[in-house]
Amino acid sequence: MGWKASRKRLPAGVHAPRPSPHSLSPPLSSRLRREHPVTDLPWYTSFAPERGTLPPRAWTAESDAARLPLGGDWAFRLSPAADAADTSFTEPGFDAGAWRTVAVPGHWVLQGKDAEFGRPAYTNVAYPFPVDPPHVPDENPTGDHLRRFDLPDGWPAEGGAVLRFDGVESCARVWLNGTELGWFKGSRLAHEFAVGELLRERDNVLAVRVHQWSSGSYLEDQDQWWLPGIFRDVTLLHRPEGAPDDFFVHASYDHVAGSGELRVDCDVPGRVRVPELGLDLATGESVTVPVEPWSAEVPRLYEGQLTAGGERIGLRIGFRSVYVEDGVLKANGRRILFRGVNRHEFHPETGRTLDRETMRADVELMKRHNINAVRTSHYPPHPAFLDLCDSYGLWVIDEGDLETHGFEELGWRGNPVDDERWTPALLDRAARLVERDKNHPSVVLWSLGNECGTGAGLGAMARWIRDRDPSRPVHYEGDRSCPDVDVYSRMYPPHAEVAEIGRREDGGPEHRGELPFLLCEYAHAMGNGPGGLSEYQRLFETYERCQGGFVWEWIDHGLVHPVHGYGYGGDFGEELHDGNFVCDGLLFPDRTPSPGLVEYKKVIEPVRIAPGARPGSALVANLHDVADLSGLAFRWEFLADGRMVGEGPLDVPPVPAGERVEVALPEPPPHPAGAETVWTVRAVLAASTVWAPAGHEVAWGQLPDSPARPPASLGAGVRAVVEGDRFVLGPVVLDARTGTPLCVGGLAVSGFGLDVWRAPTDNDEGAPWQPDTRHGPLWRTLGLHRMRHRTVAVEPDTEGLTVRTRVAPAARDFGLAVTYRWTSDGTAARLAVSVVPEGPWPAPLPRLGVRLGLPAALDRVEWYGGGPGEAYPDTRAAARLGLWKSTVAALQTPYVRPQENGARVDTRRLELTGGDTGLRIEGESAFWFTARRWTHAELDAAGHRPDLKPGDTLWLNLDHALHGIGSHSCGPGVLPEHRLEASPASFALILTPTSR
Repeated sequence: MGWKASRKRLPAGVHAPRPSPHSLSPPLSSRLRREHPVTDLPWYTSFAPERGTLPPRAWTAESDAARLPLGGDWAFRLSPAADAADTSFTEPGFDAGAWRTVAVPGHWVLQGKDAEFGRPAYTNVAYPFPVDPPHVPDENPTGDHLRRFDLPDGWPAEGGAVLRFDGVESCARVWLNGTELGWFKGSRLAHEFAVGELLRERDNVLAVRVHQWSSGSYLEDQDQWWLPGIFRDVTLLHRPEGAPDDFFVHASYDHVAGSGELRVDCDVPGRVRVPELGLDLATGESVTVPVEPWSAEVPRLYEGQLTAGGERIGLRIGFRSVYVEDGVLKANGRRILFRGVNRHEFHPETGRTLDRETMRADVELMKRHNINAVRTSHYPPHPAFLDLCDSYGLWVIDEGDLETHGFEELGWRGNPVDDERWTPALLDRAARLVERDKNHPSVVLWSLGNECGTGAGLGAMARWIRDRDPSRPVHYEGDRSCPDVDVYSRMYPPHAEVAEIGRREDGGPEHRGELPFLLCEYAHAMGNGPGGLSEYQRLFETYERCQGGFVWEWIDHGLVHPVHGYGYGGDFGEELHDGNFVCDGLLFPDRTPSPGLVEYKKVIEPVRIAPGARPGSALVANLHDVADLSGLAFRWEFLADGRMVGEGPLDVPPVPAGERVEVALPEPPPHPAGAETVWTVRAVLAASTVWAPAGHEVAWGQLPDSPARPPASLGAGVRAVVEGDRFVLGPVVLDARTGTPLCVGGLAVSGFGLDVWRAPTDNDEGAPWQPDTRHGPLWRTLGLHRMRHRTVAVEPDTEGLTVRTRVAPAARDFGLAVTYRWTSDGTAARLAVSVVPEGPWPAPLPRLGVRLGLPAALDRVEWYGGGPGEAYPDTRAAARLGLWKSTVAALQTPYVRPQENGARVDTRRLELTGGDTGLRIEGESAFWFTARRWTHAELDAAGHRPDLKPGDTLWLNLDHALHGIGSHSCGPGVLPEHRLEASPASFALILTPTSR
C-alpha cells in the first residue's frame, strides 16, 4: 500500500500575498540561473538552499494525526570527505552491520570513544575553514546515517505522510527506501518532505548523508561550537486526507476596548472552536470578543481547536498587539521593558540537543530570576521552547539562522548578505523562521539575524517578513542606519552613550531618532561579572526610549571533558579557536546559577523596596509592565547585628503597574541595646505558580534602622616585649627584624603583607579588540603580580609597634609607602594600616588590603556583613546584610576558567574556626574578605577547575577596597566610580584569638 502527501497554498484573499520563499522576481532569478547554474557546484556548495522540500509551515505541538518519532540509535559511518564514500548505503538491501551507532538527535563529534567520530571545535568570529564562498575544503567530515523502521500498528492507510527534520548541521541529503527525496541547508531550520507514496508497512529504510561543511556554513558563523549531526527531532507525520498544510492564528488585542479580534486562516476550510469564549466560527472569519490579553507577566492563553479535513489541531491563543507608537515599543498599550537574556541552546553533554525537561528547567530558572524576555541567539530555537515561553510568559525576539561575522575580518569583502546570489538562501531562512513560529504569542519581534554587516539581502528579508506578518516589528542590530528595522538595537554601548540615546541626542539618521532603543546584547557574563548592571537598569528606568536589554548570555558552553571537567576552545585539539570566550553565561555548564545571575535577579526585580519619606515606613514601587501586586505577599524581618529578632506579614495594597505606595512598618521588636538594626522587607509569591512555589522570593529591600556600632576599643595598651629575635605584643608575635607577624594566639601566620594583586578576571583581561584599556595585561606589564617589600623601620614604643615599609614592583619607580601600627590590650591586637602612593601610578589597583596565611584547619567561616554570595564594587546589589556561615571550600565560585572570585562585602565581623581554635577579625569600618586554600599565583596559573589543588595554608585577604569588575571581556570597562585609583588610604582591624 502507499501513502501520499501534498502541500496546498492558502486561497487567494485569505491574507496578504505570500511570496514563495524560494522565488525571486523573474528577471533576477533568470539572471542567477544563467550566471551560476546549479550544475556548476556540488549540491552542498551551491547557492540554492534546498531541493525537494515542502514549503515551510506552522509547527503543531497538538494534533490527533498520527506521528512516529524516529529518534534512537541509528547506524552510522564517518568519512573524511564529502565524496569519500558512495551512496550504495541508501539502497534498502544495504548491509550496515559493520557500522557503528550514534544517537539521533545528537552530534556525532560528542559520541563514540576516544574521538573516533572527530572532535568539537569552537570559534567566535573566524571561520574554521578558508573563506572561499561558496566552497568548502575537501576535508569535510561526512556522516552517513541509516534508520530502519516499521509503521506502527494502526497507522492510517488513508491520506499522506510527511518526513520532518527539525535541525541538521550543516546540511542533509535524504533518501527513503532507495528514492532520493532531496536536500537542504539551514542547520537550525525545519525541513519536510512528502513521502506518502514511498512508505511501506514494514522495513522502511531512511538514509541521510550529512556534511559538516556546506555553503550554508558561511551563513552560520554564530559564536558557538561547530557540532555536526542530526541534532533535533526526526519525525514521520501522517497527513489525513484533506488536512490543512498550514494555518495562521491572528489574535490581536484592543487595550482601549478590552477586546480581542480572532481570525484563523487556513489553506482548507475548517472550523475554529474556543469553548471558554463561546466561539465556533469558520476559518477565515473574524470575530471580536472581550478577552484578557497575553503578556509575559500574565500569560493568558485560551485553549482552542482547529478542525479541518479530518484533523484536529490544538490551539493555544494569546491575544496581544505589539507595535511602535511615538517612538516607544508597546504591547497592549503598555511600554515593554525587556529584562532579558540571550539564549543559545546548549547542554554540556549533548551540545545543542536538548530534551523538553532541560528546556523547561531553563524557562523556570529564568522566571525565578525575574527574567521576562529571551532573544533566541542566533537562530530559531527548538519549537518546544517557544511553547514554554507561551505558557510561562516570556517576551521573545525570534532570530533567523543567519550570521556572517567572519567576513568582518576581511573588511566585509564577499559578505553574502550583499551578494544577490545568496538572496534565495536568505529569503528561505526568513520564511522558515516566520512560518514555523508565527502562531506563538510570545514572539514579539522578528530578528533578521546577527552580525552580518549590511547588504541588500537584509532588506529583501525585511520586506518579505513585513509582507507576510505585519503584526510584529522587525529587529536587526548590525546596521546603525536602521533602514530595514522598527527598533534601534545595539550591542555593548557604554552607559554614557545609553543615556545620550535615551535623551535622543545621539544624532544619526533622522528616522533612527524616532525608533525605540534596546540593547540586544549587553553585560557580557564571562567569568566573574558582569559589572555595571545596576547603572544600566537605572538608565532603562529613567528614559522611556531605552527599553531594556538582553544579557549575553544564558549559559556557559563548557563541554564535558575527561581531564578538565569542562572544556572550552582549544581543549579538543582545535588548531583555530577562541579559548574560553564560549564560557560567558549566567549559568555554569551544569545549570547552576552563577553570582552574575543572582545579581541580575536583584537588579531587575519588578518590585523596588526602599526607605519611605516618613520615619518607620517603606516605599514599595511596582515596576511591572502589566501586573499589579495582588499576586505577592509581603513580609518583614527585623535584624539586630545580623540576627533576626522578629518577623511578620506586611500589609501592602495591590499597587497597579507603574505606581508606588508608602506603607508603615510595625514598631521594632525588642532587641539588644546598641545593636545595628535593619529592616528586611521581602516580596514573595502569595500562591504557587507553574514556575515556583508559594513563598518564592521575587524581591527584597533592606532599610537601615540604626547605624553600625564600631568595635569596642581596646583597653590600656601593653608594651611590645623582646624575646630573642621576636617581639611579643599581646596575642601577636612579630619578627623583630622585619616586623612581620609570625603568629596570632598560637595560630601560625605566614606571607603577611600589603596586597594589591588579584588573579585577573575575564573582564580584567578585556577584549582583544580593545587593547588600550585592558587592565589585566597592563597590571602584569607593570609588575603588580610580583610586588616587592622593603622594611624601612621597626619602631617599638611604650604603646605598641610601628612598622614602616615600601611596596613596589620591580623595574618601576612608583610604589606604596605602608605603615603598620600594632597595639594590644593583652587579649586582642589592633592593626592600623596607612598607605600613601609614591610616584606616578599609571593604572588603578586590583585591590588594597593585607594578606596573611593561616593554618588550613581553619575551614569554617562565619561573618556579619554582606552575603551570602560573592560581591564586588559594581556587583554588590544582591548582597544583603546578615549573619552568614560557610566552609572555605564553599566560598569559592567555580568559574570554568579560574580567576578572582569569592569576595564578601561590607564585613563588620569575621570568624574563622577549626577544631578548638579560631580567629575573630573586626573592622573599624566595613571591609572585604576572601579566603581560599591556594595563592593568587596558583589561581592565576590555573586554566581549569581541576588545576586548583588545595594546599595546607589558608590565604586570607582583608581588603579596604577592591577594583570593580565591569564587562570588558566584550563590553564597557569599570565605571569611574568603581575604579580603585592609587590614593592615600587608611583602615584598621582588630584580631582576637578564640577558643571553643
